[in-house]
Amino acid sequence: MKHVTQYLSAAVFITIVAQGAVGQTMSAQIDKKAESLEKKVVAWRRDIHEHPELGNREFQTAAKIAAHLQSLGIEVKTGVGKTGVVGLLKGGKPGPVVALRADMDGLPVTERVDLPFKSTVQTEYNGQKTGVMHACGHDTHVAMLMGAAEVLASMKADLPGTVKFIFQPAEEGAPTGEEGGAQLMVKEGVLENPKVDAIFGLHINSQTEVGKIGYRPGGTMAAVDQFAIKLHGKQTHGASPWSGVDPIVTAAQVIMGLQTIVSRNLPLTENAAVITVGAIHGGIRQNIIPEEVNMIGTIRSLDADMQKTMHRRIKEVAVNIAESAGAKADVDIDIMYPITYNDPKLTAQMLGTLETVAGNDNVRLIPAQTGAEDFSFYQQKVPGFFYFLGGMAKGKKRDDAAPHHTPDFQIDESCFVLGMKSLCHLTVNYMQQTKGAITSGK
Repeated sequence: MKHVTQYLSAAVFITIVAQGAVGQTMSAQIDKKAESLEKKVVAWRRDIHEHPELGNREFQTAAKIAAHLQSLGIEVKTGVGKTGVVGLLKGGKPGPVVALRADMDGLPVTERVDLPFKSTVQTEYNGQKTGVMHACGHDTHVAMLMGAAEVLASMKADLPGTVKFIFQPAEEGAPTGEEGGAQLMVKEGVLENPKVDAIFGLHINSQTEVGKIGYRPGGTMAAVDQFAIKLHGKQTHGASPWSGVDPIVTAAQVIMGLQTIVSRNLPLTENAAVITVGAIHGGIRQNIIPEEVNMIGTIRSLDADMQKTMHRRIKEVAVNIAESAGAKADVDIDIMYPITYNDPKLTAQMLGTLETVAGNDNVRLIPAQTGAEDFSFYQQKVPGFFYFLGGMAKGKKRDDAAPHHTPDFQIDESCFVLGMKSLCHLTVNYMQQTKGAITSGK
């Protein structure tokens, strides 16, 4: 019996060593292949940047992605969630299903950056003429995931699992009256057949230096909701305001009242929250007090209970202030994106992978962000990890780098190799760790 035990122990030891050797070989293959693809990824990014498309209209981008995936022998499905593309790479060995996601849509922003591949695309958005620009870096996300697909396809035979590549439209929101984005893709079953075990995604950051990666377990980006408030007054001549009810003055009081919700009703030492009025419309002439004023805005929160409090207080503040002025308020709140929540267990499991790829000193814990991401819809269904990749040129000051969603937004392309490596290493390491846990009976 003693000899049998020794034999089994030796066999297990040999297996572990062999698995480790395979892992090291795959790791080296990932790094070498990713580095060899840098110029290719840059070229893809520049082409996509020069030809941006708005949400649910990413036809040219989707066609480019689908053609590339098909050339790699990856199973491709198009038209998912309107214009989305999904690729399925089945590895040569059994294992979990890992999803990787990139968003494809541009923004209604006129580009000001003087680049050889600058966007000159023009369109009409919400009744206004505007340029179209990849002012949030989705072009870089697409290019890096196309590169990651080529890296992983090159080691298909050794891949211990399946990879689902999700190229998603309309992250910035679907056109009025349409469904779109991650929510629609989930609704159409993108996380099923085969069922996804974990999903990873990254977002470029124009104000974080190249080579750096930021992450946060738990609530990472805020839930975002939209509100619309319609104030009904009584129209009258501007010379005799006492003859009517002024919805413009009432609107001013409502706006100030809304700001006290965050400062006076929420435990801000626990989580951040923001209420923003983004537009207000009322009146047509300088000497007429109008009958109606409309305002729209957003609500951002990192805590579900705080979110509920804000919804309730916005209605109470608007309705009661309006009533005190003799006006009437109609309040509508639409829930948009949930909290982008990084599964703490998955985050802890994969943190070492990022530290190995980027270097311990280059991976840092960051504060929660009040921006929103519809990656959160995937995370509601399966464990997900969403992290931030530095895209600011080394040596540049953060304050000198244009933020996202602006005409001067710019990315240093030297970050693409790290982006590809991080996506690929997360995928392979998750597969190896998960498969090992299953094998050992954990």
